[in-house]
Amino acid sequence: MAPKKAKRRAGGGEGSSNVFSMFEQSQIQEYKEAFTIIDQNRDGIISKDDLRDVLASMGQLNVKNEELEAMVKEASGPINFTVFLTMFGEKLKGADPEDVILTAFKVLDPEGTGSIKKTFLEELLSTQCDRFTPEEIKNLWTAFPPDVAGNVDYKNICYVITHGEEKEE
Repeated sequence: MAPKKAKRRAGGGEGSSNVFSMFEQSQIQEYKEAFTIIDQNRDGIISKDDLRDVLASMGQLNVKNEELEAMVKEASGPINFTVFLTMFGEKLKGADPEDVILTAFKVLDPEGTGSIKKTFLEELLSTQCDRFTPEEIKNLWTAFPPDVAGNVDYKNICYVITHGEEKEE
């Protein structure tokens, strides 16, 4: 009986014990890399300060404390990696691929503008997870040129990824 109790406690809460079985190993690794980027102070917990710092690094300097508080309160307790993965699992359960991709982009767009800075996206794509080559980056900007302010319309990118062609405007 003792191993059962220990196993239950190790789960970290309702629904989280099977969270790792919801994802492929490569997906877990990508989420771990994202978690590490967000966990700016490397203490293993995502806090308001971590969110503020990562958003500032993306040029989002005027995020209100209430917005950060709301983000952190989406979790039932401290956001360690297991909780982080559980939150994504719950958000993605039953979601279609377009919603999944849009949700990933929206994390990088807290103001909900529908676009992100070309320089930031290029840095992410060339330094994180499955890194893009310079040729792939060039092809991306050819297919989805940034506007004059250097912003990239990620909603259009998402549409093309999931539907295979650009929307008619």
